[in-house]
Formats: sequence, C-alpha cells, structure tokens
Amino acid sequence: MGLPDLSSADIALIGFGGTAPPKVLQLVADAAAAHAPASIVPVRSQSMEYALLQAPYRAFLNSNAKSTSSKKLIVYHLPSSLTEYLSPAAQEEAAFVRSKLYRSSNSPDNECVVITFDSNSGTFVGVSSDAEAALASSVHSNDAALANLASATLSALSALDKRAIAQLDPSTQKSDTVVLVGSGGREHALAVALSRSPLVGKVICLPGNGGTAGEGGKVSNATAADGSPLSKQDNATVVELVKRVKADMVVVGPEQPLVDGVVDELAVQCPGVKVFGPSKAGAELEASKAFTKDFLQQHDIPTAKYRNFTSADEAIAYVQSLDPADRQVVKASGLAAGKGVLLPTSPEETIAAVKEIMSDKAFGAAGDTCVVESFMTGPEASCLAFCDGNTAVLMPAAQDHKRALDGDEGLNTGGMGAYAPAPCVTPELQKVIEAMCIKTVQKMKERGTPYVGVLYAGMMLTPNGPSVLEFNCRFGDPETQVVLPLLETDLYEVMTACCDGTLDAIDVRFKENVAAATVVCAAQGYPEKYPKGMAIEGLDAAGENVKVYHAGTKVDAGGVTRCSGGRVLAVTGMGADLAGALAASYKTVKQIAFRDPNDGANSLMHFRTDIAKGAVRKKLRIGVLGSTRGTALIPVMEACASGDLHAEIVAVVSNRSKAPILDKGRSLGPTVTTQFVSSKGLSREQFDAECTSVLAGAGVEYVLLVGYMRILSKEFTDYWAGRCINVHPSLLPKHAGGMDLAVHQAVIDAKETESGCTIHEVTEEVDGGPIVVQKVVEVLPTDTAESLKAKVQPLEGPAFIEAIRKKCKTSVSYADAGVSIDAGNTLVELIKPSCKATRRPGCDADLGGFGGLFDLAAAGYDSENTIIIGATDGVGTKLRVAHMTKKHETVGIDLVAMCVNDLIVAGGEPLFFLDYFATGKLDVEEAAAVVRGIAEGCKQSGCGLIGGETAEMPSMYAPGDYDLAGFSVGAVLKDKVLPKNVAAGDVLLGLPSSGIHSNGFSLVRKLVEKANLDYESSCPWDKTAGTIGDSLLTPTKIYVKACLPLLKKEMLTGLAHITGGGLLENLPRSLPSNVKAEITCHPPLPSVFNWMKEISGLDDHEMLRTFNCGIGMVLIVKKDVVDEAKALLRDAGESVVYDLGVLVSRQGEEEQVEMKASLS
Repeated sequence: MGLPDLSSADIALIGFGGTAPPKVLQLVADAAAAHAPASIVPVRSQSMEYALLQAPYRAFLNSNAKSTSSKKLIVYHLPSSLTEYLSPAAQEEAAFVRSKLYRSSNSPDNECVVITFDSNSGTFVGVSSDAEAALASSVHSNDAALANLASATLSALSALDKRAIAQLDPSTQKSDTVVLVGSGGREHALAVALSRSPLVGKVICLPGNGGTAGEGGKVSNATAADGSPLSKQDNATVVELVKRVKADMVVVGPEQPLVDGVVDELAVQCPGVKVFGPSKAGAELEASKAFTKDFLQQHDIPTAKYRNFTSADEAIAYVQSLDPADRQVVKASGLAAGKGVLLPTSPEETIAAVKEIMSDKAFGAAGDTCVVESFMTGPEASCLAFCDGNTAVLMPAAQDHKRALDGDEGLNTGGMGAYAPAPCVTPELQKVIEAMCIKTVQKMKERGTPYVGVLYAGMMLTPNGPSVLEFNCRFGDPETQVVLPLLETDLYEVMTACCDGTLDAIDVRFKENVAAATVVCAAQGYPEKYPKGMAIEGLDAAGENVKVYHAGTKVDAGGVTRCSGGRVLAVTGMGADLAGALAASYKTVKQIAFRDPNDGANSLMHFRTDIAKGAVRKKLRIGVLGSTRGTALIPVMEACASGDLHAEIVAVVSNRSKAPILDKGRSLGPTVTTQFVSSKGLSREQFDAECTSVLAGAGVEYVLLVGYMRILSKEFTDYWAGRCINVHPSLLPKHAGGMDLAVHQAVIDAKETESGCTIHEVTEEVDGGPIVVQKVVEVLPTDTAESLKAKVQPLEGPAFIEAIRKKCKTSVSYADAGVSIDAGNTLVELIKPSCKATRRPGCDADLGGFGGLFDLAAAGYDSENTIIIGATDGVGTKLRVAHMTKKHETVGIDLVAMCVNDLIVAGGEPLFFLDYFATGKLDVEEAAAVVRGIAEGCKQSGCGLIGGETAEMPSMYAPGDYDLAGFSVGAVLKDKVLPKNVAAGDVLLGLPSSGIHSNGFSLVRKLVEKANLDYESSCPWDKTAGTIGDSLLTPTKIYVKACLPLLKKEMLTGLAHITGGGLLENLPRSLPSNVKAEITCHPPLPSVFNWMKEISGLDDHEMLRTFNCGIGMVLIVKKDVVDEAKALLRDAGESVVYDLGVLVSRQGEEEQVEMKASLS
C-alpha cells in the first residue's frame, strides 16, 4: 500500500495504531510549541489526532504555519509483538525508519531525528527517565543524543529481526494448534482470522461447517480417531480432541459450552492448554440475566430500572403497581436461544408476557426467574471487548439487524446483517463504553471470578447516555463477521495475551478508514419453517474485498455445498466507507442462489435489502460554537426536531460560561454535549484545539458559528475546511469584519437600500470564505441599527437551514422517503386498458382525474325514485397467502366480490367501484396484477372501475407488503329495497361457493401451519388444484349476474351473503325477528372444508359460524316461484342450486337458524 509522502511533514507519527501514549503526546506537543512545525502527519496512528487535540496537549495535526524547524522529527512506535512486526505494513515502516537513520548518519546536517517508543516498557528507547522531559529540545542540539537514539532504534529492530529469523526457521518456528469450538458463521470468521497468524499451524473446527471444511490451508473440521467427522461439541468431546491433537489453545465460539463449564473442565483435564473464553462463573453474565442486572446495579454500571422475580404472582403485582405509561420489557433470565426477550406495549401485554415466561414455561427452565425492566429508547450497538481478567480493550462498535424483513419488520432472528464501525458510537461514547467494560472485568476479578475472553455488551444509547441492555459471554453473530475483518493485530496473539493476562502489552489495532458490512443469506421461511438441502450456487462469485462466511452449510458426498440451516451464509464486504462495503457485499449476494431441488430455476434464498440503510443515510451531526443568545439556532433546532432537516445538533460549545446559547444546548437533552471552554492562559491555537476536541469527541461533522465572538486560528479553519459556516449580518462582501450593531450601522451610514444576512464558509480570512446563502431585506430611510437588526436577525435561522440543506443535500424528496412518483405514473398507464374494459352505461371508466363520475340517468335510473347503496370491504389476511406465493392476479376479484355481493343483498345493481391500494414499496407489476383482478371483478359484476388510490407508505408497510380496500356504489328503486315481505313459508335456495372465499383466513393459515405444510405444498384436499396456495387463492364467487334477473322480476324477498360468521351469523341479518330458518338439507362439505374440519377438530356448529361451508349466497323466494327462480338461475350459469329449507314462525328467543341437517 505504501507510506504517504512525508516530505512536507515536520513531525511524523508512525505505527501507533489505536494507542496514544501520554509520553508521546507530550513530546509532540512540546516539539510543536518549541519549533512550530509546518505539519504533523500520522501514519497508522488513528488515535493520535483526537488525543492531541485534548488538554493538556491542545495541538492540531494539520498546522500549516511556516516551519522554523531545521530537522524532521519521526516518532516511531516499535512493534510490540513479533506478529505485528512481520505484518507488511510494519515491515514497510521499519524499512522507512532504517533508511532515514542511515541517510541521516551519512549527512552532516542530520536532516532527520528518529525517536522510538517501546510500549512494552513504556519508554523511549535509548532515553533515560531523567532525560525524557528535555527530549523535545535536546534532540535538535545534541549530536551525541541523536547518535544514541539512532543506535538504540537500530538495536531494537535487530532484536526483532532475530526473533523473525527464529520464526522462519522450521526447526525453531512456533506453529500452534488451535481447537475452535462451534459451527456457525462466527466460527468460520474466527477460523479465517486465526489461520492468518504466522504462529498458528492448524485450526481444527469442532464440528465446523461446510465453509470451514472447504476453507483449506490451515483450517479443517475435526474428525474422530477413525477419521469420521465429529458432530458433537460437548465437554467430553472437546477434552478428548484437545488431548489427541495436542492443542495449544482452545477458542470457544458459542455460549452453551461456556455455560456448561468447558473452560473449567479443560483447566482440570488439560492444564497446559490456553483457553480463550470465560469460566462457568464468568459465563453467568450471559447465563443469568438476573445475575447480570444485580451485578450492574451493585457496581453502578448504567442499566434499566428492573426487578427480578421467581414468582409469577409477585411479578404481576409489580407490573400492576407501575405507572401504566411506563413501558416494560420482560425477559427469561436463563438461556433461551436468543428468544427469551418479550416487548409488550401495554400493562395487559406485560402481564401476559410474565405468564408466558413463568406460568406457561414458553422458554422452559430459562423462565424460572423473570426480569421485568423499564423499556429504554435509542440506537442499539453491539460492543465487543477483548478481556484478560484484568482489563478490556473495546473493538469498533457494530450494529446488527434482528428482524427478518426489510424495514425492521417480521419476526426476530439470530441476525440478518451487520456493519461496523457503527457511526452512532462517537469517540467519546467509545471511551465511555470501554470504561464500562473495564469496570465489569475488574469487578468480576474482585469477586473471585476473573473474566477472560470476549465480553459482548449490548448497549442502548439512551437520551441519558449509554446503558447496558445485556451481556453475552462470547463473540456475536453476525457482528464477528464485520469486526474481525477490521482487526489489524494478530488475533491469535491477542487471544494469547488475554489468556496470559497481558493484554495491556499488546497494541490491539484496527484498520483505518475501512468499513465492513455483512448480509446474511437465509433459507426462505426462516426463522419459521424453512427448507434444507438446496445446492448453493455462486460461492465462487465473491469479488475483491468480499468474504463469504458459512453458517448453516454442509458438503455432501459429491462435494456439493448444501444448505443445512436457516441462516446459511454471511457475505461480508469491505470498503473505504460503509457505502462501498455494502456495494461489495450486495454485488456478491445477488450472484448466489439456493437452488430448489424440485425446480432448478427457483432460488429458495432470502436476504434483507436494507442492511445499514439508516447508517448510510444517517443524520448530519451538527456542532455549534456560540457566545451569545443563539437566537438563530432556534429555527435549526426546530427543523431538526420536525425532520425538516435530516440533521441533529450533537454539541454546543461556548467561550462564555453564562452564554444563553448553552441553555439551548442543555434543552436538547443530556446526550447533547454542552460545554464551556475557558480560554484563560491559552493561545488562540490551543483554545481552538480544545474546542475542536469537544466537537470531534461528539462526532460533529459540520460546525455552525452562531454569534461566536472570537477570531479563529488558521489551524481551526484548516481542520474544519469546507465543514464550518458562519452567519454575518450583511450582504457580504460588503461590510465584512464587523460584528453585531456595528455592521448594521455601517450599512445605514453607507446609505444602502438593502441589507440582509450571509451564510459563508469559514476560512482564515475573516468573513472572506465562499458565500453559501444570502437573505435580503429592504433598508428604509427611517431605519436605525437596532431596527435593521430586528429585520435581519429573523432571517439568520432560515438561512442556516437553507445552507445546511445545500451542503449536505438533506432535502428529503418523495423518492428519498421511499415513494416513487414515476412508478405511480407508470402504474396508472399500465392499468388504464383494464379499467377501460369495465365501461358501462353511466361511466367512462377513465383514470387520472380527481374523482370518478357516474350518470344515473344514463344507467336507466330516475333520480327521484332511486336510492344509492354503498358497500366497502377488504380481502383480509388472504392477502398474506398472495404475498407468500407472490401470486396477485386474483385478490382483486376477491376485493370486488366482497363489496358487490354485499351490495346486491340490498336489492341494488352495482354501478361503479373504487379501490385503495396501500403498500410500503410500489412494485408496478405486482400492483398492476392486482388492479387487473379488480377490473376482472368489475366486469363479472357489471360495474365500472372509475377510480382508485395508490398509496406508497414506507413507514407504514414493509417492502413487499400491501393492503386493499374496495368501495362499491349501486342503485335500487325505493320500492324494491331488500329484504322485503320476508315471511314464514318462504323457501331458501343456496348457491355454491367457489371455496373459502375471503373470510376465515387467519384460522386457515394457522391450520396449514399446524399440518406442517406451506403454500407451496401439494394440495391435500384437491390433487388437481396444484399447490395449497393455488387452491386457497381461488377467487371469491361474484353472484351479481346470477341474481340480477330475479331482482328485476321481483322474485326475491331477501338475500344473504355468507361471509365471516358463516350461515349461522349472516342469514339472520336478512330475516325479520318473527321468523327463523329451518335448514333441512345442507350439501356435503366440499373437500377443502372437510380438510379444515379434520385438522381443526371443529364441530358442525363452529364450522357453520366460521366458514361458508360451500354456500356463498342464500336466496329467499316465495314458494310459488321456486321453479321459475331455479330456471332463471340456470340460464345465468348456475348449474347447481341447493334446496336448503324454509322459513317458519319463530317462538320467543329461539335461534334464527335451526340446523336439521348435518354437514356430513
């Protein structure tokens, strides 16, 4: 990769990684102050910049002041370990340092001074402790000191060379064997990282997966002594394997072996083997949430308010004692495979959750103890720390996606993707969270249970600061797949240091300016029932900077990698930023397929398409410097709060302790850094550096100067170049340089006719930076400085808002919100022909206007004697079947049927129809298929489709989901409204249904699940129907054209549409209270209902009040016209008409439907 050009650097900081030793910081600050270097350049020293900004150092890295230094200063960090020294980057740095030393030794001017810091000893090599204080000045004047420093550095490098030679010598090299316990994607990532160590000879995975089996090189899956694969990972199997392969280290991936005490067992059975992972006592942090909550409270580590319970009654009483508005979380204390956390939204749901965990034993013994804790709000972050029993080193924070579907919808999973570093964890938050982890390790040691391994802190970044959600005692999955690729230090060496208790001697460093994102590829249906055994295609498609980690995979006898679990792969991409990492990952994901063994063209793979979407489009983080009231900040605060600006104010800093602008910062909450910085005793550059440290620590990306009464240093303006704006109360470039009323007076004195305010970028030249926005006001002859200020000042806030939008392009369009206007227009054009096909007398069925028109007269109705009938309905959860099967052509017919069948029951003729289609993400082809179905339903019922509404609402519906509503309007003459003259003696005729129609699908879907089937399964009740999904999506029958001839001949006294509630609930709606229906003959149950009856166990009564049971419409006719009515029905295409029974007089409160026939 090569070192950057250091020719213009007066001080170069090389190889410090994530460390910032105070001695080195002081040396650099002293050298900067004494010799005014032109620039300080860090090389692989990412922590130096932020550390130097802070007190007491207060030094910028980007100082461009003219140098008075005659020598270049290189401060070199001696690699702290052999593996670090052997890395390509460290070798390049060592070669650079050597070359500078050799060149300087041959130059009479000694152009370069190299000072080397050894973190193992905490000293500068070749420098006595007495001489350290004067080091910065002495190296520029003492040739003997320079020679001594050079000699010491070369000697230290030579010592590392000797160790490297020994490692390269086969007779002396270290080649350790590691046993890695686990079989998931986490373990594959660990195996890959461990295998990269030159100190590791073998990584044996127990039991491993298809990925570790095929990784090759040092990685393999464990086998028994006879060569057969090992599938268990219990303690006895681990111990036997460790002894047989003579392992040097055991790394435990999943939590269960840790909770089962595998570390303790190994300590007894294999005392010379290092084990990376906590003891059983240490794993209690994950095994018992109750223990962890008590531990956190005891040691003042922030967590939610809580109570632990072993009695359900006591837990319920506690919930009932709380404020109903105080939302709670209910947790099973023990291990519950990641499913033991319930998120109720009301006291009633909270009590139900307690019962589910403690009384119903939904999570078994894990729920013997229950934790009830206050619900916390804020971003979540996964914070993993290496621990050695004494201290902890935090890795870059990650964020994962638990829900199965886009938009964080669907069921909880083990994780569908992750990314790191998480932008929400700022440098200051990183320090706070690391301190919490260190305190946890220290307190565990004090109680006699030292914690060694990885501490996974699930953190909630609440409005009051970071708070612990939970602890896990192992690496996270899929967080490991994004954090380990960022690790620059040798993982095996870090783990060894953890086991030896020497973590503080290792420089645990992570790659600079690199992001990682992983997308999990899961089997369709996960986390519920999902298929297995699919062949995986595209595994060789991983491009540059992409690694495919395996989880639920296995390799069959033919060498084909197949799916064996729900979460199958984690595809990790790397990039210079998160967007680049995501692009790399998704490019590979789209080339992978899980081939359906029954249909090779079909892929049974599911993945989320929105991993890290929120982080990529994160809000702009704004910092404010102000000295006064900060009135112009108020509109910005309001715009951020309302969402008008995609930004947030995260820091407010003032040079005045009592400036009112600090109160505005405090009003934004405790997570907003609000700080006074004193300038007493500081140079301008030092003060600006300390202010910058506060802003940088809060993660500020853009700085607003709001009434800031200080001239800024060049160092500050260079650091924030292009990222800092100021408001000036005139139309620059006029009247630059002044402040407040003096500027307004200057405008009046100059007899200007207009003034205003200017937002400009801040540069070294006061008020001379590029103009971003200007707002103009008229200056009247009567204006004073005060009155002009009163005109201009209200414009400053809106000007700031406009400038922020311009800079960060934060104006949110419909497209940004996930709504495609173009897609909507395309849909309208696509469905126009279908709508046109529904034209009838009275309407044109044209689309695109604001409303649909219908002419009653043209349809043959006299408006004075006509009643308008309206009906509205939906399709219910039948839509879920359409979503799951991706078959959308018939649900539109259902929608029309549910409306027009209701409408005709009143005796009306359907005239026109309107629809409402709501979705999270408009899929034009999908929506067009639905509307074509609606148009078909309108044709079948003879009504015009005159309009509709398509609503794209990303925040309301998950991508891929939609809902439907229909609205039908019909007409009937006033004297022909039904029911009419219904009486005892009338005959009941039944028209058959086409199937389940559109009611009862919540139960239907439950029954399919109970039968262990899915919608792609062969239909068990009708072998000719294809799949279950095909049969269930049979559209609801429309009865309009069958009934209209009878209505026109006034042969019907009533009708009943048999929908939800079945025959027993719907027929009474058309009967007067003095009659009841005697059902003397019911047709045999159609096969679909027979199957439902068998699977559900429902009796006849429950079937009849749940489903239509084969009868979709009941006609009530007078006895003397039965034969004629049947003839008309046959003419309309109804080949089957059932004689159901008759109406009789009702006595008292008798049920209005009496079944005298069974369903058999």
